[in-house]
Amino acid sequence: MPSLKEIKTRIASVNSTRKITSAMKMVASSKLHHAQQLIENMLPYESMLEHILKAFLASMPEARTPLNVERKQLKRVALVPFSSNSSLCGGFNANVTKLLQQAVAHYREQGVTDIVVYPIGRKITEQATKMGLQIGGNFNLLAEKPNAHQCADIATELSEQYAAGELDRVELIYHHFKSAGSQILTRRTFLPIDLSTELGRFSDRDLSSDVVTAKAQEYLKKKAAKEEKTKDEAKPLNDNFLVEPDMETILTTLIPKELNLMMYTALLDSNASEHAARMVAMQTATDNADELLRGLNLQYNKSRQQAITNELLDIMGGSVNN
Repeated sequence: MPSLKEIKTRIASVNSTRKITSAMKMVASSKLHHAQQLIENMLPYESMLEHILKAFLASMPEARTPLNVERKQLKRVALVPFSSNSSLCGGFNANVTKLLQQAVAHYREQGVTDIVVYPIGRKITEQATKMGLQIGGNFNLLAEKPNAHQCADIATELSEQYAAGELDRVELIYHHFKSAGSQILTRRTFLPIDLSTELGRFSDRDLSSDVVTAKAQEYLKKKAAKEEKTKDEAKPLNDNFLVEPDMETILTTLIPKELNLMMYTALLDSNASEHAARMVAMQTATDNADELLRGLNLQYNKSRQQAITNELLDIMGGSVNN
């Protein structure tokens, strides 16, 4: 049985660790709130642009562009996985690595050996290097500080390569942020532009709360459903387009904007998902520390009581002998 001093030292150590995990949870919560605001500010524009572009391409058979033509034979594929630069965020990075490995194995089964990876985040860069994959560049700073201009540069580079026939498919691998308690690991086609994707499929986010408990999430879902019933039905967007000045000008303007926003949205989703995963991991660690402290305090009290009892028995035994 450990001595009182050993138990006391252990309690002090766990208390110190708990302070760290609690502080990290609060920092992650603050960063998550900021990341949610970035998504909320960008989302209406991105959703409407996606609607306009996909409705336009679908309703105009003559609207052809090299970026929405699917290649029948795949020779060279690019993958853009998103991870974090640091650890202590649960299985966030491990899940991205696992999906990247599955994607690489899937293409190699189809006979595609020329696979280039554009990793965003230090963790996935290290894993891609260990896997022996070709790396397209260093974009680790983007994982900590999302930047729309750098995302646009990556999207432009991939688009030019696809249009020139140097790439046959481009995919994004990231966590789609639905809410603070739910991040969906997603493998999304970036190029060619996928017209079969349901409009608004990637816009189902709850950005109003950073609560992660199941009961709180259920309450928010019921509240949102009740509010939805009280709203008037939204009028559908008029998809009867008049093209001015010409089709080529419209496509050359809309498509790069949509691709840039798609890349930036994936980065913001991954960034928010990282903070949410870290917040949950640190909350779990704090709860485990509280549970451990309760057990140690109980053990300390029992040992102290036993030591006092032994001293009383020694005193009483000595007085009887006298």
